[in-house]
Amino acid sequence: MSGRDWRVFGRLHAKLYELLGGRFVGSVGLGRKVLLLTTTGRKSGLRRTTPLVYMPHGNQLIVYPSNGGKEAPPAWWLNLQANPVAAIQIGRQVRQVEARSATDAEYATVWPKASAYNPHWRQYAESVARKIPLVILEGHAPGR
Repeated sequence: MSGRDWRVFGRLHAKLYELLGGRFVGSVGLGRKVLLLTTTGRKSGLRRTTPLVYMPHGNQLIVYPSNGGKEAPPAWWLNLQANPVAAIQIGRQVRQVEARSATDAEYATVWPKASAYNPHWRQYAESVARKIPLVILEGHAPGR
């Protein structure tokens, strides 16, 4: 699929996810789950929603800005770097989160679990020159 095809697929997936509350489209098999991440566009200021595979990790969620193994990071990660406060939807539950890159120590601890959880993440990491960060989503405390 081309980049445009993936964007169209992502929009359709997000709409179905919202409509069905995550039923039938809330996983991609082998136990890997999907959330909807809504960020604020760093240039446009518009809200953008992207379906992403996530990995639960204690009270945190891990997502991986691989952009399908491309050298350029995905727009959602650039948006989070400009404004780390976002919304996620898992099933029908929506909540605010704050995003950050894993520290080197966190990366060393979490990467073996993450790459086993989603082998595609490992393939993407091996196919690009850039170091793809692990992005940690944490509950957002109001007033921060």
